[in-house]
Amino acid sequence: MAGAFAALSQPAAHAAPTRYEAETSPAVCTGTIDSNHSGYSGSGFCNGNNATGAYAQFTVNAGAAGTATLGVRFANGTTSARTADLIVNGSTVQSVSFEATGTWNTWVTKTLTVSVNSGSNTIRLNPTTSNGLPNIDHLDFEAGGTPPPPPPGGIIGWATQGGGTTGGAAGSTVTVSTFADFRTQAQAAGARTILVNGMLSGSGTVEISANKTIRGVGANSGISGTTLNIEDMSPANVIIQNMNIRGVPGNDAIQIENATHAWIDHNTLSSTIESDPDYYDGMLDITHGADYITVSWNVFRNHWKNSLVGHSDSNAGEDRGHLRVTYHHNWFDRTFERSPRVRFGETVHVFNNYYSNINHNTSSYAIASVMDAGLLVEANVFENVQQACWSASGYGDSDPGRLVARNNSLTNSGPCEINGSVAALPYGYTAENVGTVKSSVTAGAGAGKL
Repeated sequence: MAGAFAALSQPAAHAAPTRYEAETSPAVCTGTIDSNHSGYSGSGFCNGNNATGAYAQFTVNAGAAGTATLGVRFANGTTSARTADLIVNGSTVQSVSFEATGTWNTWVTKTLTVSVNSGSNTIRLNPTTSNGLPNIDHLDFEAGGTPPPPPPGGIIGWATQGGGTTGGAAGSTVTVSTFADFRTQAQAAGARTILVNGMLSGSGTVEISANKTIRGVGANSGISGTTLNIEDMSPANVIIQNMNIRGVPGNDAIQIENATHAWIDHNTLSSTIESDPDYYDGMLDITHGADYITVSWNVFRNHWKNSLVGHSDSNAGEDRGHLRVTYHHNWFDRTFERSPRVRFGETVHVFNNYYSNINHNTSSYAIASVMDAGLLVEANVFENVQQACWSASGYGDSDPGRLVARNNSLTNSGPCEINGSVAALPYGYTAENVGTVKSSVTAGAGAGKL
């Protein structure tokens, strides 16, 4: 099963890692040292007691204070993730999810980044449920720097694939300051960069034509009252960037239908929380076989039905094999559903996002994988979220999807439900350490942050 996971790009090594076996003192295993499952290194592995607090602990040595990379090799032959607090020198630094690996003979390595002191440090994995830890083989410890976050101005993810996404870079640049001019330029044929100067209000739908970059001027420009529609183009090659975009009563704010290659980046998208969840439709909906989309460094705020990927349970014929979307470094604040909800798409990659205050009622949730969609949910921060992820249970009338979760941080939040495996990603990327995601996203996401 490990081969189905996408590989993380690793920073250049500063020194060879030091291996600490779970069965070798001064390591501590609150359980037994066993050797009844093959594939382990050394002379055995830690089979912890099935109890909350039945920890495994390693004592490591660092030549200097700074950051270090941990490689925890584990096997989890159950069908559910086992969660633990990662405790460094007595302080809990993050929550770790050890996903199911298929069998107890299948060992995988989870990579984590922590701050350490000069000299001796204790690294403890403390299980948070009565299921205890997975079997722990060893800990690899390597001094070095934390991988830097992706550059805010660079495009990564699915929009780089299949020829890439360049928007209007090949054409001229025009500046618009009225809604009528904006509509004319956005709907005109040919490549161009459209600079939106001011907050423009209109109505109806703007049908964006191919090869366009739409970029706000400064921090306070954007569009309200209208739907930005990217439809029936392959490739569409559209970039929407640095815009303030308001929810549209009864309609989507941005909809991408049967179109490929779009980058939605550094926008602030918001509406108001109405008593009727259907007062607005989606904020950003991606449907009807749309493909090669990246959604990055945006703020989504105060919206019910936020971002739907795949419009209905009956559309497998059009959607399966498409709907490949990357969501990274977005701030989802009070978005009470669909951030995202995905049908059929694979692999939808959701990493390094910050989710806050998604707790309007017991039905609130952040992410849902349904109708056999495949999601990789990685190194996200969930704070005050009613349910982080649905997958094995399905959602509403929709059948279950597949979801792999790793290295996420959950505070006062419901679990991220996992189910099955997902296809590997074809693009390179480096996931930011979950411990710095909140600060990076709140500082860098939204309009005016380019």
